[in-house]
Amino acid sequence: MGTNRKGKSTFLIAACVAMVLLPKLAAAEPASARQIPVPLPPLGWSSWNSFSNTVDAQIVMAQAKAMAANGMQKAGYQYINIDEGWWLGKRDADGNIVVDEKAWPALAEGDKPGDMANIVRFIHGLGLKAGIYTDAGRDGCSLYPDLGNMYFNTGSEGHYEQDFLQFARWGFDYVKVDWCGGARENLDPAVQYAEIARAIGRAEEATGHRLYLSICEWGQQSPWTWAANVGGLEADIWRTSGDIVDPIVSGGKNSARKAGFEKMLANFDQGIHPDAQHTGFYNDPDMMVIGMPGFSDAQNRVHMSLWAISGAPLLVGADLAKLSPETLAMLINPAVLSVDQDALGLQAVKVAEPAKGQEVWVKPLAKPGSRAVLLLNRTAAAQKIAAGWKDLGFAPGTQPTIRNAWTGEELTSSDSLSAQVPAGDAVFILVQGTESPAKTYQPEKSPRSGAKTQTICRGCDLRFNHVGSGAPWAQVRIRYTNPDKAVRFVELRVNGQVATRIGFPPTGLNPGVVTIEALLDRQGETNALSFSALRDPGPAIDSITVK
Repeated sequence: MGTNRKGKSTFLIAACVAMVLLPKLAAAEPASARQIPVPLPPLGWSSWNSFSNTVDAQIVMAQAKAMAANGMQKAGYQYINIDEGWWLGKRDADGNIVVDEKAWPALAEGDKPGDMANIVRFIHGLGLKAGIYTDAGRDGCSLYPDLGNMYFNTGSEGHYEQDFLQFARWGFDYVKVDWCGGARENLDPAVQYAEIARAIGRAEEATGHRLYLSICEWGQQSPWTWAANVGGLEADIWRTSGDIVDPIVSGGKNSARKAGFEKMLANFDQGIHPDAQHTGFYNDPDMMVIGMPGFSDAQNRVHMSLWAISGAPLLVGADLAKLSPETLAMLINPAVLSVDQDALGLQAVKVAEPAKGQEVWVKPLAKPGSRAVLLLNRTAAAQKIAAGWKDLGFAPGTQPTIRNAWTGEELTSSDSLSAQVPAGDAVFILVQGTESPAKTYQPEKSPRSGAKTQTICRGCDLRFNHVGSGAPWAQVRIRYTNPDKAVRFVELRVNGQVATRIGFPPTGLNPGVVTIEALLDRQGETNALSFSALRDPGPAIDSITVK
């Protein structure tokens, strides 16, 4: 997922041209262009839920070895993320982080005790990637310990350049940046995380090593409206809610704590922002509690289904060395993982609610006519939940093939999709049918030249007016060209609402396609979409196809 972030364009900046005429509606989509791959949500493990701030090298090595041996690595899991507790807030006279040598000893001949590069080399030696943790503020979350002592100065404020360069030099691939210190100091998250992202960019330039950013602001300041491309990053994730559960450490003072099913459902609800999730940016509803105390196997399955259909990062919080065979099978189910890791990188939308507590969620998949569908029953009694094929985006008269995502069993279909769903449960289904008709729109013409203006420049809009769809949430396929070596970013506004930032990866000289979801909240063909580049030059957009 590592496109060169700092590639420089050699192309001339496009001149802004006023565009006021109506778009032309094409009879069919232009000659096909390939779907351009986008970064997918990360899969991995995090130490916090099961080890709190007791984490050390021995724990991390055991978890990494478990992931490499139990089939998770083979299924696509790759990150071993060290959360809060690895650092006690000490720095040397030059401001460099000082690490406890007993907790992080030498692991091989030639290692220096207290050097975090030791654990990174161990993780990399298993073919996995390593993640680290800090806070955007001065003091960090160790002021609120769940276990152990209170530690001050465990955040990176005032040391952004120094710390992220150190993380990159140690070899870490991923960094989670929390917000305890930022909240305590009443800082502006959009400002602080932009500074952090720029520091990450400079660390990458200095070392040639990529750091994936996980923003953990808990959704308090609506990061889905500002976190995409924050500070110039080309892919990241942002938390949309608080923790599902506080740590449950085996043998610790809170070992009797249980994860809550309703809290998990609430995190799922808070994580749904489909217009913001696309082209490498993801809503993060928190690390999963699958396999932790408090959940039955059925509840674990619902949890995994919800995270998969929402295209969430799949970060396991349970002790990987103690997973039951049933839990492990859920985490590595290939059909379910393929929904989460689908190439479009989109999120589910709720398309029907036949009665209170009965919900139909649909995620469009990369294969034409393919959908993941979740029938969710939030009530205390079994319910038959149904949705028409039109609700799922299929053409009239279609007869889709359907199968259970968990078991692979083929199911019968009729004039709708329906299933009996037990109380507090869900049915996860993969559907293959015929797409509903789509319409292709071309941008307005320039009144000066009469030609369609394609290349977007900063401060001038490329507009598509009189756009319609058969449903409020529409798939929008954007056909474009980006001959640069770096991703080009554009802001999209639908009907003048809050903008979403879209990444347009390189295509070479031939056109490509990225797909987003947009809320077309006006009836009929009365919606207006406008694109404006964040910097010059933007991509050349020649059409959009909407359904």
